[in-house]
Amino acid sequence: MSTAPPTVLIVEDEDLVREIAQVEFADAGFRVIEAASGEAALAHLAIDHVDLLFTDIRLPGAIDGWRVARRARELHPELPVIYASGFPGDAIDVVPGARFIRKPYRPTAILDVVRELGAGPAIN
Repeated sequence: MSTAPPTVLIVEDEDLVREIAQVEFADAGFRVIEAASGEAALAHLAIDHVDLLFTDIRLPGAIDGWRVARRARELHPELPVIYASGFPGDAIDVVPGARFIRKPYRPTAILDVVRELGAGPAIN
């Protein structure tokens, strides 16, 4: 009997950045769900099982990455969260135990943080 791979929800409005993260997570053995806005992310969180949240901070619409993460933690208090932002003016408002990556980042830096959080499959 095989075990389902862990699922990551990637919340990123820039298509290329989202695609790079998607490839990195998929190559590491994750099932990937993608959202280009906070509203889409909340819809996924309401219906999909998620093992890890990887979210940009600044998103189109009324819901930013901070709000996505707070809502995710209301639904799943132990959910590992990784934030990413390229804007130095963003006030850091991370949920407890979360990690923050400053953009631009090396794609492999994502997996370094996943390892640190112990939030995925055995990653080499």
